Amino acid sequence: MIKINQLRFEHEAGPDDIYKKAAKILRCKSNALSKLRIVKKSIDARQKNRILYIYSVVISAENEEVLVKRSNSKDVSIYREKIYKIPTLKADADNVSRPVIIGFGPAGMFTALILAKAGLKPLVLERGEDVDSRRSKIESFWNGNPLDTESNVQFGEGGAGTFSDGKLNTLVNDTEGRSKFVLETFVSFGADPAIKTDAKPHIGSDVLITVVKNLRKELISLGGEIRFNSKMTDFELDDNGEISAVTVNGSERIPASRCILAIGHSARDTFEMLNRKKLSMEAKSFAVGVRVEHSQDMINRAQYGEKYDENLAASPYKVTAKASDGRGVYSFCMCPGGYVVNASSESGRLVTNGMSNHGRDSGNANSAIIVTVSPEDFGGEGVLAGVEFQRKLEEEAFKAADGKLPYQRFEDFENGVISSDFGKIKAKCKGLYAFGNLRDVLPDFISKDIIEGMHQFGAKIKGFDDPDVLLSGVESRTSSPVRIIRDESGNSSVKGIYPSGEGAGYAGGIMSAAMDGMKTAEKIIKEINRNGK
Repeated sequence: MIKINQLRFEHEAGPDDIYKKAAKILRCKSNALSKLRIVKKSIDARQKNRILYIYSVVISAENEEVLVKRSNSKDVSIYREKIYKIPTLKADADNVSRPVIIGFGPAGMFTALILAKAGLKPLVLERGEDVDSRRSKIESFWNGNPLDTESNVQFGEGGAGTFSDGKLNTLVNDTEGRSKFVLETFVSFGADPAIKTDAKPHIGSDVLITVVKNLRKELISLGGEIRFNSKMTDFELDDNGEISAVTVNGSERIPASRCILAIGHSARDTFEMLNRKKLSMEAKSFAVGVRVEHSQDMINRAQYGEKYDENLAASPYKVTAKASDGRGVYSFCMCPGGYVVNASSESGRLVTNGMSNHGRDSGNANSAIIVTVSPEDFGGEGVLAGVEFQRKLEEEAFKAADGKLPYQRFEDFENGVISSDFGKIKAKCKGLYAFGNLRDVLPDFISKDIIEGMHQFGAKIKGFDDPDVLLSGVESRTSSPVRIIRDESGNSSVKGIYPSGEGAGYAGGIMSAAMDGMKTAEKIIKEINRNGK
C-alpha cells in the first residue's frame, strides 16, 4: 500500500475528493486506486481565514513502488502496516496458575485482555465498584452526599480515566501496533470509530461507561474473573522470596505466583503497604496547579478565527511557558466543552480534575495549568514524600471552601483575595462549589509561576488571562508520585510482582497505560513459555 501525508482540503473530504487528489499526486488515474483508508485527520487553523482539513491516508494501486518514486514527494511512501498479534501461549494453560491483576483501569484491563486472549484466565481484583454502581456513588457525592473513599472518581471499574473525558493522546513511539489495537478494541466495544483517525481522539465519559462494561463482558467470556470491592491489603512470600499469595480486604487469602500491580496513581494506602513490605520504589517528579475555565466560544474564536464555522468541533489548545524561576508551566488534560469535577478520594481532602462527554458541549473549556515539582520541593524524606506533599495541598483545598470546590477569578487570584461573584464566565462543574482563596492552598512559588504562565499564554491566545477566567483547585493527581522499580522482565524487586501502568510510574494517560499493560502481559506470557508454567 501507499501512504500519503498532508492531503489538504478546505472542507471535510469524501472518498471521491481524496481519490482525485491522491491520483494527481501519484500521477495516475483515480480508477487505478483502491482500498482507501484514512489514517489520520486533523485541522490546521494557523490561517484563520483559510482553515484546512489535513488527511493522512493509505491506498492501494498497481506498481506501487513506481508510483511512489514518480511522485517525487516526501509525503508519499510505501506503507507496511504493523499488525499487533496476541502472543501465543505455548504452555498448557491448565497447568499455569492464573495471574492476579490488581486494578481494572486501562493497564489492568489490557493486561487482563491480552492474557485472556492468549488462553490464560486472569483474576482481576478491583477495590472499587462496577462502573454503574460507581457512577451512582459519584453523582451522589457531587450532589453533596458523603464521599465513598473506595468508589469515586479515582477508584472503580475503568480507573480514573473513565471520568476524565477519555482522551486517547499519547507520545509513546509505538512500533508494534499496540496503539492501533487499543483504539480498535475501544471501537469494538462501543466507542466512536472516529477515534481511529482523529489526531486528538477522545471517547467521552458518557460513552466510556458502555465501553468499559463491554470490555468486562468480553474478558469474562474468555474465562477471566473480575471481583469488585476487593482491595489488596497485603501479600505473602514463599521461602525463595517470591510472591505466593495476596490478601484481600484484610482477611481473604488468594494464592498468586504472578501479581500485576495496575493500581493507579491514587492508591496511596497501597503504596504505603508496599513500602512497609520493602518493595523497591522511588519518589518521582509530577506537577501540581489549578484548573482553569474559559468560554469555549472564546477559545474557538482564538483558535479558528472570529467568524469560525460553528460546525467545527470544540477546539482544544496546548500551551507551555517558562517562568522566571526556570520552572515549566503548561496545560494538561485539556477538556473542550467540558466540566471541572471534584475528584476527591480521601476524606477531608479535595482534588480537581476535568472531564467531557462525547458531545463536548458544556459551553466551557477547561484544562489544568500546572507546574512541575520534584522531590526537592516535597519538604519530606522517603519514597512517599510526594504523597504527603499532595495530601497537604488537598487538605488546604478542602478548607478553602468548606469541602466544596474552591473557585476564584484570575484577577482575584493574582491579588490574593476571595472572589465575591463570577464575571463573564460561569462555573461548569460536577460537585458543589463556593469561592475560596487558592493562594492559601498552593505554595507561593507555584502561584507566582501560574500567574506568569497565564500572562504568557494570554499573549498567545487572546483572552486566556482575562480577569474573569475561573480557577479552581487543587490539581494534584497529574501523575503518580512514586515509581515502583521493575527490571527488563517486568518483575519488581519481588519476583512475581509486576508493576504496570500509570500508578507504577510507567505511563501517563489511558493510551500509554493500556499499552504498558499489554507489554506486561507479553512479558508474562514469554516467561511462562520459557518456564513451561
